Amino acid sequence: MAGPGAVSTDAIWRLPVTVCRITQFLGERTSGALLERAVASTDDTLKPSLIRDRELDLDLRRSRSRQDFAAPELLAAIEEVLPAVEHTLGVACQDTEPDYSLNVHNDGDYYRAHQDTTTEFSPRRLLTFVYYLHRTPRPFYGGELRVFDVALPLHTATAGRWEERSWRDWQPEHDSIVFFRPTAWHEVRPVNCPSRRHADSRFAVNGWLCSPDPAQGGKASSAGR
Repeated sequence: MAGPGAVSTDAIWRLPVTVCRITQFLGERTSGALLERAVASTDDTLKPSLIRDRELDLDLRRSRSRQDFAAPELLAAIEEVLPAVEHTLGVACQDTEPDYSLNVHNDGDYYRAHQDTTTEFSPRRLLTFVYYLHRTPRPFYGGELRVFDVALPLHTATAGRWEERSWRDWQPEHDSIVFFRPTAWHEVRPVNCPSRRHADSRFAVNGWLCSPDPAQGGKASSAGR
């Protein structure tokens, strides 16, 4: 047994990840129009979702995505709340450009635990946002955004094992948006959509604010995943 004042090598810090969530973000009329635009996306425009922009891995991610989905009203609303989000999350997003896509999850779809940015992959992503759309009443179950807390053993500087992590689930409520740092580990919980109809899917516009790309003369990339 450790003596008085000693710290066990089994001790773990659990540090909650800060998430900014705003409900009724666009309002009934605008969110409804954006939802119908999402529902109108067809098999011709929706493609299997990739990881690291180029790899199909159904063990990690199963959904469909549309890279050219237009959501100017969403970007304008994000711009309005950005100062408060920057303050809350401790990030600076000046001179960034958005990089986003439409993501559609239907019956059995998911995205296992992952980060949106690492030093090797997309290091210019400074802020993640996810805006949720679906018909009401909600025609599916599951699909929560699970954000994992940081778990650090006190005696090392490395991250703890997955089984040592706690988490919080965020409901994909229609016309709600969440913001968090891209380094946070997170996942999309499996979706159960009994009808399996496209229109009953869990729709989300997810993306990032990215710092300028020096290789493009300071212009941020618009490539999505």
